[in-house]
Amino acid sequence: MIKKSKIFTLYILIFLCTQIAYCDVITGKVNQNETIKKKNKVVDSYTQKPVTGAAISIPSIGYRTTSDSEGTFELNTQINDKAILSVQKEGYRPFSLTIDDNIASKPLKLGIEKSKIGDVTIESNVCHLGDDVYSESSANSSEFKAKSVGTFFSKKFNTKVLRPNEEAVVIIGSVIGLDTKMAKELGQNQIAYVYSSPAEIFFNGQKVGELNINGDNQEISIPRQLVRESNELTIKTGRNLFQHAYVDHDDIEIGGVRFEIKDKNVFAYN
Repeated sequence: MIKKSKIFTLYILIFLCTQIAYCDVITGKVNQNETIKKKNKVVDSYTQKPVTGAAISIPSIGYRTTSDSEGTFELNTQINDKAILSVQKEGYRPFSLTIDDNIASKPLKLGIEKSKIGDVTIESNVCHLGDDVYSESSANSSEFKAKSVGTFFSKKFNTKVLRPNEEAVVIIGSVIGLDTKMAKELGQNQIAYVYSSPAEIFFNGQKVGELNINGDNQEISIPRQLVRESNELTIKTGRNLFQHAYVDHDDIEIGGVRFEIKDKNVFAYN
């Protein structure tokens, strides 16, 4: 038969072990979260070396920070829906990424590319296009904070004349909010019965492409005969195809729009 004093001692040991284990778990979680915050990093995509002083922002919620001497940064903010994260650094191409709270909770390693001859940053900021009238079930509408600049975005820029071995592209770094039929079929919005026409892209007055889905780094090829020394890019948001009483424009946000010239020989097979 075990004596009462031994039983009491056993209880004390069990209690102490339980408290120690409990403290280890809590401490471990805190340390892990701190480590994750510090693992967010901006690097040069070619050298993989850290990039210091890169400006990281989430314009829709007004969040801004800067990478430190090791390229690391923290995202101490809550993201309710998909939002556009932007990275800007002089001498590098603008970078954008569509993120949500799940993505932001994990360590991010963002590789940015050095600017090249022929690169033109058309718009590094995030622009809201539309009429500021949209449903809560519209794609990513909870992250729309900025006022619309209008139903279209248009900007002029200069570039060099293309050589025979070169081709031009326009890259839309990120787009959210599209309520097209394709976006609906992919589950990118919760609208039950209606959808809008795609956003249209025009280069020097000629339509060169459409935006049908939300996402990052969508590339549009530009016919070489359209490229001049002085150019104009226009992006028009779509319209609700089921509203006939008035024109209802789709509200979208775009960011990181750029023009690039590529050497076709680099991608050719020997």
